[in-house]
Amino acid sequence: MDTANAGGSRGADAFEAIYHRHRSWVVNTAYRFTQDRDAALDVMQDVFMYLLGKFPGLVLTAKLTTFLYPVIKHTALQARRKAGRFAGSDEVLSELPAPRTPGTGAPGDGDDIERVLTALPAHQREVLLLRFVDGMTLQEAAVALGVPVGTVKSRIHHAIRSLREDPGTKKFFEV
Repeated sequence: MDTANAGGSRGADAFEAIYHRHRSWVVNTAYRFTQDRDAALDVMQDVFMYLLGKFPGLVLTAKLTTFLYPVIKHTALQARRKAGRFAGSDEVLSELPAPRTPGTGAPGDGDDIERVLTALPAHQREVLLLRFVDGMTLQEAAVALGVPVGTVKSRIHHAIRSLREDPGTKKFFEV
């Protein structure tokens, strides 16, 4: 048996497992920045091509999601800027997202949560999503963002304070 071939097969199997385990997270995270599902899928492809280029020899000092987050963010923002540069006046209308159906206004309605989160400054929203949606620890979020842990803590503190003060969020906490 050719051991070099067997090692390559194991590497391909490992990469495929990583892809299947993380692809939804990568697309959803990219969508946060692009607000376009097709662009998010393109970002996913670019991110995994980047990751593949790091094989073999990739040595992680943190979780894979912590490693990938800055790559996703950079790639998604770059795609968004590029799309904005090339969008002509006729193309803009055809590329606008379909109107959303209004929410029910009931607690747990995604439209209300989205409105509240959108009202937060981007840096506060980003740390909340990393911590509470993506499940990163404070240290992992700090590494992913390239900021000190104290900055992450401060941003979370200010975001939570803003949410507590927002009358629109009170209904989510009423019993």
